[in-house]
Amino acid sequence: MKASTVLASLTAALLLTPAARADVESGPKAGEKVPALKAFGVVGTVEGKEADFAADRKDAPTIYLFVKAEEGGLPVGGRPLGRFMKVLDTEVGKLDGVAIVAVWLGDKAFDKHKEYLPKINMSLKFEKTSLAAFDGEKSGPNNWGVNSDAHLTVVVVNKGKVVKSFAYESVNETDVKPVLAELKKATENK
Repeated sequence: MKASTVLASLTAALLLTPAARADVESGPKAGEKVPALKAFGVVGTVEGKEADFAADRKDAPTIYLFVKAEEGGLPVGGRPLGRFMKVLDTEVGKLDGVAIVAVWLGDKAFDKHKEYLPKINMSLKFEKTSLAAFDGEKSGPNNWGVNSDAHLTVVVVNKGKVVKSFAYESVNETDVKPVLAELKKATENK
């Protein structure tokens, strides 16, 4: 086989092979104490004011979502992220005492997020998910270690400690299963 034919075949194979997605680390490490989480509550347990959601949830099992959003409030993950959140909300609804707190992050978009989040809730009809907007850096609240490259950071918490953090550059409803598995494992080991 000619070198040019081999090179052409190799080039075609590389172009047709999907690139491996690089892992992104985001969120606090397992075992760490849950840091303060001050955000403006828009829909859910706190509405129309700033609160420390971590202090409010104390030792209760909680899933925190840090959503990277565009300036207009739309989540970077679009509809697949919406499906992830809706399936997660539905599954958490079957568990006692568990709640979800979703915090929208984005530079200079705080007011747009506050305006947009009720529309998301009206569309997805969350039952166990509170929606909040963070007024600050797109890397989120201090000590949460949110990587601004992650479209979604999920932090599973139980008894005031981080169980596990997940970072997604793209997400869909199939990603709910490992999150729930970590939550169930943590709550069964009382």
